[in-house]
Parts: sequence; C-alpha cells; structure tokens
Amino acid sequence: MDYHHIAAMPREVAFYLNCQPGKIYVDGTLGGCGHALDICQKMSPGGILIGIDQDMDAVRNAAVVLKEFAPHVHIFHGNFIRIQEFLSQLNITGVDGVLLDLGLSLHQIAQSGRGFSFKADEPLDMRMDITSDMTAADIIRSFSESALADLFFRYGEERYSRAIARKIVESRKSQVISSSKQLTDIVLGALPASARYRQKIHPATRVFMALRIAVNDELEMLKTFLSQVTDLLNPGGRLCVLSFHSLEDRMVKQHMRQLQSKCQCPPDFPRCVCGKVPTARVLTSRAVRPTENEIQLNPMARSTRLRVLEKL
Repeated sequence: MDYHHIAAMPREVAFYLNCQPGKIYVDGTLGGCGHALDICQKMSPGGILIGIDQDMDAVRNAAVVLKEFAPHVHIFHGNFIRIQEFLSQLNITGVDGVLLDLGLSLHQIAQSGRGFSFKADEPLDMRMDITSDMTAADIIRSFSESALADLFFRYGEERYSRAIARKIVESRKSQVISSSKQLTDIVLGALPASARYRQKIHPATRVFMALRIAVNDELEMLKTFLSQVTDLLNPGGRLCVLSFHSLEDRMVKQHMRQLQSKCQCPPDFPRCVCGKVPTARVLTSRAVRPTENEIQLNPMARSTRLRVLEKL
C-alpha cells in the first residue's frame, strides 16, 4: 500500500518536541509517519515511541515505515483518547513528549475512497475509523433541517447553513444522497451565484469539514484528550498540537492558558482561596505558523497552527 502524505511543519515540531535519546514519546496521530520517523531517529538509541492512529491504513503503513525501529516502537489502532489505556498496557506511567496532528492526511483525501473530498465522487462515509457506526451519509439522511443547519454553522462556521440544510432536505425527498459528488452539487445549488464565485475556498469546504468533525466526534475527542494528557507527561515533558481550523485551535489555546494560569480568585478577594498553581508553561505565546516556503511546497500546511506547552 502506498500511503502519500507530507507532514506539516516538521522542523518546528522537531524543535519544540525536543526529542532526546532514551526518552519516551507518543505520536497520537501517526498518519503518514513523517513526524514519527523523525522522532524515532532523534530518540535513538534507547528511546521508545508509542504510535496511535484510528485509521487502519495509517497503522499498516506505520508498520512498514517504522520497521527499522520496530524493537522500540509500539503501534496501536484506536483514537488518541485511549492514550492512558495504551500506556498502561506497556507499564508506562509517564512520557517525555506527545504530538497530536489534527489534520487530514493526503491519503485520506485522495486515496481512502471515503468521501473526505468534494473533488471526487466517492461514498459519503468520512469515518477515520471504519469500525465506527455513523457515516456522513447517515447524518445527511437522518438529521432534521434545523439539526443540519446547526451542525454546518457550529462546526463549519458556514454562513449559508440554513439554505444548504433546506436544499439537502428537499433533495433527499427524491433521491438517496450517498456520494460526495451528490452532496457537493446540492451545496452549490443552495448558494447564490455571488457566493459561489467570490469565496477563496471551494463553497463545499465548510460543509464537508463540519460533517467530518461530527462523524468522528473530533472536538469532544480533543476535549477528552486535553483533560488527561498533562497528567501523563513527565516533568519537563512537552505537548505539541497541530490544529487546522479555528475551533480546534481555540480549544487548545484556552486549555494551555488554563494550565499556565495562577490564582483565579476575584481581584477583590483579600487572599487566594482557590489554591490554583500553574502546572505547565506555554512555550508558544502565539500559534506558530508555517513559512511561505513550506506552503509553496505543501499547500495543505497553509492553515496549520502549532501550540506547545511544557509540564512544570
């Protein structure tokens, strides 16, 4: 199997993750293994990599790409929220770095056949883990007009969410909407001509993104992961998160700031009663963005934001 993907911001991730020989690292989203391979090279000799991915294509690819480091690599199929479970299976209680890349891989977009892209005519699936139950087609078929509109607005920040939802409900009365091309055509038909031609991105981009987030419960998974990962870091251990849209990035930014903050008592309190102390420090005062040179070489990296914290 050929698994095509170019890792986003590899130099910046390598710098901030600061991998050292003999240390323990987790790549919670293996993807094409661009970052994982770099971690393996830098943690040798004696380091350990725990690689996780919910896409079996990525898991199979990792077994091939990381074969050279096999004695020091443990690969798991599942969502990154199971990180504590996987570490427990290895009798590991703390790690020195965790990487999370929240973007789609080029393989998922161009080769998976699961309808992630509006540029192809594929089954409207969008499951990263094909063993999960709900597909994008299920949502399109079963959600009410108001539920669809809310989903497109909340997860895709789509300004024409109501018009698109109305068009979907109208269209599904006469046809089963089961392919990415069908959905793309419906979205285009729901928009005024001015909106179709003045957007910098494809008019179906936000709808497809919203569906993918909903199918894979991405924001709730990220919330759960963030709530537990800091406890798994050794002192000085680092968490690097690559996000690709504002909802993810906002959640990561707010969580990291919360861990860094001190007393949260109202300013008129004579003394602290909350007892809160910082548990980590944020190493990126603002999100790190890809260089123009990288964007030219890898256009998929354009919207990437990297945020990093270090456990105290």
